[in-house]
Amino acid sequence: MLKNHGMSDDLANILSTIDHTTKVTKNSFLFQQGEEVSELYIILSGRIQIGKISPDGRELTLRICSKGDIVGELSVFDENVKYLLNAKVTEDCELAVIKKNTLEEKLLTNNWLAIEFMKIMSFNYRRDQTKFRDLVLHGKKGALYSTLIRLSNSYGVKQKDGILIDIVLTNQELANFCGTSRESVNRLLNELKRNNILSMEKNKIIIHDLQHLKDEINCEDCPLVLCSID
Repeated sequence: MLKNHGMSDDLANILSTIDHTTKVTKNSFLFQQGEEVSELYIILSGRIQIGKISPDGRELTLRICSKGDIVGELSVFDENVKYLLNAKVTEDCELAVIKKNTLEEKLLTNNWLAIEFMKIMSFNYRRDQTKFRDLVLHGKKGALYSTLIRLSNSYGVKQKDGILIDIVLTNQELANFCGTSRESVNRLLNELKRNNILSMEKNKIIIHDLQHLKDEINCEDCPLVLCSID
């Protein structure tokens, strides 16, 4: 059921001990920032975008979660924890629900599993930090290039003429990953098309020169588990 991300089988079994399942429809929110955390979720089917909306209305998307991913604030042993991010459903979803207090009780009785769970939280923190690093250090252009690299790692399919990103995203959705405007993304994509760095096929992006994108942002070749969009 779960994507492993390096977790032990015992921890995976605990996280798979669900309270119940629920279904959420496309374009609704599973949860929104500021709401109290009481449950964690495992995606059984569908997709969810995790992001944040700033006070002035700008949207930043951090990752796309799909089947086997854990969704929810991975904070335990803390009272009145609030969700820091939004979870927007982009495809109809079925979810396994895990009560936060149930998970806490099981981790309290097994120190080894508690350490394993801390490793998972650390992994998610590191992955988000690399995304924020790219946004802060490389500006709008670098943020788009970094997003394209991450998309190629998560959804890339090798072809003769490049790498097909096998997911349909609008330019506004790309802009949300970069924390910028749709107009800025349109301009940058058109520039990449003119230089034959990428092209479009049936609303999907084909990257012809991935190394160019990496060189432009001084890519550090982070492990794929960190340099991904899912």
